Amino acid sequence: MTKPAAEPDKADAAPVDSIDLRSEFEAVDIASVLAQLDKELIGLLPVKTRIREIASLLLVERIRQKMALASTFPTLHMSFTGNPGTGKTTVALRMAGILHRLGFVRRGHVISVTRDDLVGQYIGHTAPKTKEILKKAMGGVLFIDEAYYLYRPENERDYGQEAIEILLQIMESQREDLVVILAGYSDRMEKFFQSNPGFRSRIAHHIDFPDYSDDELLAIAELMLDEQNYRFSAEARDAFVKYVAVRKTQPLFANARSMRNALDRIRLRQANRLVSTLDRILTSDDVMSIEAGDVLASRVFSGGITQERGPSAALSTRARCRVDK
Repeated sequence: MTKPAAEPDKADAAPVDSIDLRSEFEAVDIASVLAQLDKELIGLLPVKTRIREIASLLLVERIRQKMALASTFPTLHMSFTGNPGTGKTTVALRMAGILHRLGFVRRGHVISVTRDDLVGQYIGHTAPKTKEILKKAMGGVLFIDEAYYLYRPENERDYGQEAIEILLQIMESQREDLVVILAGYSDRMEKFFQSNPGFRSRIAHHIDFPDYSDDELLAIAELMLDEQNYRFSAEARDAFVKYVAVRKTQPLFANARSMRNALDRIRLRQANRLVSTLDRILTSDDVMSIEAGDVLASRVFSGGITQERGPSAALSTRARCRVDK
């Protein structure tokens, strides 16, 4: 197949000798998706650069198809590696938009799943679960978070391998109608690929997501506050700078996700402070302003966040979301 999946009506179109690049670029409107990505995510310059490179490659591939120069459908499966809260899911959504606009997926939707959505708990349960998810994802992107949990060689009764075999088959046979993005920690994903070389051979693009700097985390927090019509006072901003520095040294830190969780707690403390004195007239400045005390009351400054105990204490990304208080 040599044409984008979303353009069956052009299958019999005569090849062209030349194409106006600007017109083609504006026709698919990739620029708006890239602009949205820039607006949504602070920093991540290496990631954004790679996404632009992939978008450019696919635009040229689209042009080559119109010129009858392409011979095979490009492999588009991807791997996103990095720590929690670094924007992997957001980038997957924007990538789906780019793929759809360029005609490489029919629908452009994203189905986000984890091991629990794919692997069953008894014989005969995994295949229908996995196939149902794949059916929902067809025509778009399947985003598998913490993909390495599919493979558990230490448990001979685990059914993850069955899900892996089905995924590998579909990633090859249906690659013109489905893009799979595997995501997770860099080191664990590397071990996963070593144990499952079939995945590595099917992945065309490996993108690593760096952690945010302190300044970027502050900018992310202020952007989140602005979107909700809140703002730091000067003293609160200074206090939050200290919060970020301390929080990054404690367990279960999750980058932008930890910033969002911290701001949720700060808003709770601000509301409690305002309501504690009922005999007053509140102004818009009062209800918008975050004060230093709202930040400094965090338990991060008083003993800090301790690592959860137990056999699965540090395993799940979801566990990291519960402790940013």
